[in-house]
Amino acid sequence: MNENSPVIYAENLVKEFGPVRALDDLNLNIAPGEVHGYLGPNGAGKSTTMRVLLGLLRPDAGRIQLFGRDPWRDAVTLHERLAYVPGDVELWPNLTGGEVIDMFLRLRGSYNKARRDELIERFDLDPRKKTRTYSKGNRQKVALISALAADVDLLLLDEPTAGLDPLMEAVFQEVIHEAKGQGRSVLLSSHILAQVEALSDRISIIRAGHIVESGTLSELRHMTRTTIEVETTHSAESLANLSFVHDFRTESVTSAGDRTVFEVDGDHVQEVMNTLTPLGIRSIVAHPPTLEQLLMRHYGDDLSARGVSNGTTKKVS
Repeated sequence: MNENSPVIYAENLVKEFGPVRALDDLNLNIAPGEVHGYLGPNGAGKSTTMRVLLGLLRPDAGRIQLFGRDPWRDAVTLHERLAYVPGDVELWPNLTGGEVIDMFLRLRGSYNKARRDELIERFDLDPRKKTRTYSKGNRQKVALISALAADVDLLLLDEPTAGLDPLMEAVFQEVIHEAKGQGRSVLLSSHILAQVEALSDRISIIRAGHIVESGTLSELRHMTRTTIEVETTHSAESLANLSFVHDFRTESVTSAGDRTVFEVDGDHVQEVMNTLTPLGIRSIVAHPPTLEQLLMRHYGDDLSARGVSNGTTKKVS
């Protein structure tokens, strides 16, 4: 494998459990040193993808490679180069947190004790307590420290910050930025959209076992709508008839002009600006689409079927 080859390469990957097709012609490509966000609700196929990458499940069809090797046949060799953190960590109840961390790290051979101690301090973990006394968040810290202290090239993180408070979430983001700076690759599955948005170089959205969109956040934003709030001296009602303008509404009309809000397809923003300019723009604010809106493009119908309003959704769950 050369330095430009993908760290993870999946082509037309299929995994079935009886009548359920958990992965459906899935294609995924992650470059060296890339943090890749992996988004979708429970049951979309994220954890199944992780288990195939770990060599715990054998795909039924398609091609899958880690560092140019087959994770099913070469699992032992590949596990020397990766670390995995699940979203629900179970630990040995009679061991202390420090003993568990040391056990995991010793399984890899030599390790950097200074790095281990630094992470314990940064994540504010008391390593002297028995793990049976730990909260869910503290159990996650043990798994994170064990993975992040290991000298590996790839981190597979499946909901890694479940149970962490916002302060520890910020520490996690700092450490992942540092890992990226060291050239490590990261596959990050998360329900926390702000986390993925802050950390990821590229994002893949999975639905029913299939990647429905993949690219940088900037690239994906071009495929959805920008919200524009504008105050104009003259009425902007003419915009309402344009095919690429949506949800047009006038929120207030004053003696100074109109305040209107609408959404515009990403590749027509310039045309809207050209139309607005002669109307006398007094103020204008443009909101690029959020990661939440990108997800709702694919999952909004599922939420509607459950009677959930898209506008109140903050996470995919």
